[in-house]
Amino acid sequence: MAEITRDGPSLSRARTDEASLSRPRVIETPGPAKKRLKRYLPKTLFGRALLIIVTPLVLMQVISTYVFYERHWEIMTRRLVHSLAGDIAFLIEELRPPITHEWVAELSERANRHFDIELHWQPEGILPNQPSYSVFDQTQEAMKDAMETKVHRPYIMNTDFVDRRIEILVQLPSGVLQVLAHKKRLFTSTTYVFMLWMIGSSLVLFAIAIVFMRNQIRPIRRLAIAARAFGLGRDVTGFKPEGATEVRQASAAFLQMRDRINRQLSQRTEMLAGVSHDLRTPLTRMKLELAMLGDNDDIAELKADVTEMERMVEGYLAFARGEGAEVPVEIDVGTLVNDVIANERRGGTRIVYEQPDDGEAVLPARPDALRRAVANLVQNAARYGSRVNVAVVRAGEIIEITVDDDGTGIPADRREEAFQPFKRLEPSRNLETGGTGLGLTISRDIIRSHGGDLTLEDSPLGGLRAVIRLPI
Repeated sequence: MAEITRDGPSLSRARTDEASLSRPRVIETPGPAKKRLKRYLPKTLFGRALLIIVTPLVLMQVISTYVFYERHWEIMTRRLVHSLAGDIAFLIEELRPPITHEWVAELSERANRHFDIELHWQPEGILPNQPSYSVFDQTQEAMKDAMETKVHRPYIMNTDFVDRRIEILVQLPSGVLQVLAHKKRLFTSTTYVFMLWMIGSSLVLFAIAIVFMRNQIRPIRRLAIAARAFGLGRDVTGFKPEGATEVRQASAAFLQMRDRINRQLSQRTEMLAGVSHDLRTPLTRMKLELAMLGDNDDIAELKADVTEMERMVEGYLAFARGEGAEVPVEIDVGTLVNDVIANERRGGTRIVYEQPDDGEAVLPARPDALRRAVANLVQNAARYGSRVNVAVVRAGEIIEITVDDDGTGIPADRREEAFQPFKRLEPSRNLETGGTGLGLTISRDIIRSHGGDLTLEDSPLGGLRAVIRLPI
């Protein structure tokens, strides 16, 4: 007998798990038909909710209509045609030969009084060799079966006779009997009432669904608008949780998140401002002590280090001011950029500006912070190039500010590195040429606080292009 070890099942299970892990996992991707179907489905929550409500309603109506036509309409039609065919058979049996106009007129008077049927006699008449015409094929087939069962005579039926009457011509041995009956003997208005009731009730239910769904979707839309405004760095005022329980929970979570983010930004700003302010006091004392020590090479190097530290502290303060609580207002970006360029031109910088038309580049923004971001980019372009081109363009719901220069530019693999705080790509320690390394960091931080972004690209002038994209 083979020995069964205690670890045998576990080892086999481990091998099975390893084999299952080694097999390639198949990820199902939607087929072409599914992609085409998604293309025609509504994209909004309101449209999808209505689709969820309307689809069962339409299916219910289709099923009800099918059952109605298969059961009710078929039964009613059979009863009506057999009743009319029975009356015609009875009247034919009452016409004993010889058939005369007087006898047909007398029988017609009684048939009209009791059956709502008129009779007319055509002696020696023969039915025309043409098929009977009927709009309702199902009724025509049922009438054919009833006439064959009860009358046993050739006939032609015309449902489009005058005065809402049906004409039935029956071939008898000595002539043709014309039978005129009202259409209600074959056709019932239940079908039209049923269809009108179905369509009318559907429209009423659809209107009620639209009203209720709009009321349910409105809080979600307000939450989306508030979240977008907060993402764009704008104030969210007058927003409060409302709607269904789940929507209220999401709204309350959004308000808590907003408060936490604002509190975190405020604490970081206060910390940076406090640290920078506290460092200025010892730096001032160091400058005074160095001034009293005299002049030599070592003292000059120390003074340069202190100056660099002071510039870095000012950069900290500028970075902290970029996180300030400035209130967004409606501004014309073209006018703001024009003011920045006018200030830079006073220093002798050659700048070409392409300004948009009035009113095309208006959006809510913090003007001082946005002015600081644009000024940093223009100053960088003027520092590294001899020509600077600035343009403000509106592309749909986006306002673009481009700053081009003809300098040496930045390699593509190091452009993201240029946005790191205190990261100087200029190899020298000269603050006049390399700066403190906070200009691009401050600019991107300001632009992103407005919901936009700042990117670096190749410039048509041969240098670097800085692109600001701000959503309206």
